[in-house]
Amino acid sequence: MYVCLCQGVTDGQIREAVMDGCCSFRDVRETLGVAKQCGKCACLAKEIIRETITELQTTQASLAYPAEYSVA
Repeated sequence: MYVCLCQGVTDGQIREAVMDGCCSFRDVRETLGVAKQCGKCACLAKEIIRETITELQTTQASLAYPAEYSVA
């Protein structure tokens, strides 16, 4: 689904950016350009980022030897 129409950014791209190391909305905005024009997508983008980080933390917690991943 498209989240940012101005930049053509999808929810999948946002999730991928978080998986690749973006730990905050600021990181995702700098990487993908989300919410740099009209800003209408900011709330949804933040929600997707929070959900993805939570999923990553849950996955890490269930591993026997979790990798270190911290949210800034």
